[in-house]
Amino acid sequence: MKEKITGSEALMRALKAEGVKTIFGYPGGSIMPVYDALYDYTRGEKKAFDHILVRHEQGATHAAEGFARVSGEVGVALVTSGPGATNTLTGVADAMLDSTPIVVIAGQVPIGALGTDAFQEVDLVGLAQPISKWSYQIRHAEDIAWAVSRAFYIAKSGRPGPVVLDFPKNAQTEKVEFEPVKADFVRSYVAYPKLDTKLVEKAAQLINDAKKPLALVGQGVELGNAQEELKAFLEKADIPAGRTMLGLSALPSSHPLNVGMLGMHGNYAPNLKEQQCDVLIAIGMRFSDRVTGNLKTYAKQAKVIHLDIDKSEIDKNVKTDVAVVADCKESLPAITALLKKNSHQEWKDSFNPLAEREKEKVIEPAIHPTEGPLLMGEVVNAVAEATKGDAVLVTDVGQNQLFATRYFKFNKKRSICTSGGLGTMGYGMPAAIGATFGAPDRTVVCFMGDGGFQMNIQELGTIMEQQSAVKMIMMNNNYLGNVRQWQDMFFERRKSFTRMMNPCYELIAKGYGIPYEAVTDRSTLKAAVERMLATEGPFVLECAILEDDNILPMTPPGMDVDKMMLEI
Repeated sequence: MKEKITGSEALMRALKAEGVKTIFGYPGGSIMPVYDALYDYTRGEKKAFDHILVRHEQGATHAAEGFARVSGEVGVALVTSGPGATNTLTGVADAMLDSTPIVVIAGQVPIGALGTDAFQEVDLVGLAQPISKWSYQIRHAEDIAWAVSRAFYIAKSGRPGPVVLDFPKNAQTEKVEFEPVKADFVRSYVAYPKLDTKLVEKAAQLINDAKKPLALVGQGVELGNAQEELKAFLEKADIPAGRTMLGLSALPSSHPLNVGMLGMHGNYAPNLKEQQCDVLIAIGMRFSDRVTGNLKTYAKQAKVIHLDIDKSEIDKNVKTDVAVVADCKESLPAITALLKKNSHQEWKDSFNPLAEREKEKVIEPAIHPTEGPLLMGEVVNAVAEATKGDAVLVTDVGQNQLFATRYFKFNKKRSICTSGGLGTMGYGMPAAIGATFGAPDRTVVCFMGDGGFQMNIQELGTIMEQQSAVKMIMMNNNYLGNVRQWQDMFFERRKSFTRMMNPCYELIAKGYGIPYEAVTDRSTLKAAVERMLATEGPFVLECAILEDDNILPMTPPGMDVDKMMLEI
């Protein structure tokens, strides 16, 4: 007769079978049997996991996201029912919009109590279904092995995303004969569409005939581990490439075909050239409104080729001429094999005057000012120069995010963690914690504004306990800066509730035992950054920023993408 174990023990074995090493979590009543089983799996002979005790369940999901982004593995969050479960929903939605593979396991009241408004009962599956890739309630212990394996398969296969498992207490305590299961198929779910060779040929022909091709590189290249395939594709056809915010590290910043970041606050040249190219090749990106601007006028002159693993993205926003639905690690080399070796020097050279104009009008004044208070651009640039493009960049949301993504440099793949689709303030600090566990051998720098820093400030406790080596650069302008900029530009400078009364961050850092330094003058910035990077473990560097520092260029919302403003 086979050994019978509890459902909680079965969960531990199922997670171990999936190769899980790190769990971000917060215990509570409805998940207590699981935490009791976890005790033995975090120490002694049975040790299999590191459990990171966060200070808020939202922090657990963002930490799982950061872990997943830099490692390429599935991030795991473990929480209790009721408020513990609902606190994860922002992170679940964030992971869904940014295609981040995480599995959230939440306790639940016993199935006999479901529907009775029991203490801390909430319909988690109903809440999570619209914002997750799959949500499922494990009602009995016998379903654990199947559900966990299926959850990890769905989360990481195809277009990745979040999965939520609702785990009633009865299933945690029931006895079961555990047998590991390996899911590799789900009926009606086609994770990897079959490559259509005829469409590959059409795409290659359009590219071969193009005089002014432009590639738009998205996070799909990173998710598909197709960075080398991308370079081979671009180099053979000599195609300039703009990158989305989430796709920034898919192509090294120094690559000669990299022409900058796309989008509302991206670089001037690629945004204008989207309206001049004759063939537009979108690779693993979803034509976000922050990239396209006014869809009625976007790239109407161009033939559009869209490479994406998710069929639902095709023609959703931008009408395509050729759509190749497949994993880009497969579609890119298939197209490359049919491309002729080409040169588009005149077309590439046409980007240079626009880049020079932006450099003169925006970049140089932002990163090399000579007077006045500190600017965000020069702070980001100082950290970028000191880390030489080898660090992992984590950002919060707002001006700090936009300056950081514009001026940071990337040499290595999977080097950016930021909230793109949902724009979640409070993402930065916990995501950076997760990144230190996902890439323990790399420097992790996290840029935050004074608003975002306080959104999940309790995670300083997690950093303190774990001594997570997060280098936190808090750019303090005493405002919710991005909203303040929009108020100045579009609401007649009526600054409605964007001014921040801030605490003494030095005392807060001291309370958590985290080294701290303040920079109020640019003459001390470089040395302070060097001291931060030389310090083992975490560090808070507070920079006093010009209050009305603005992020430029900017395409106003709803405007044509080539109507970028270089000044206000």
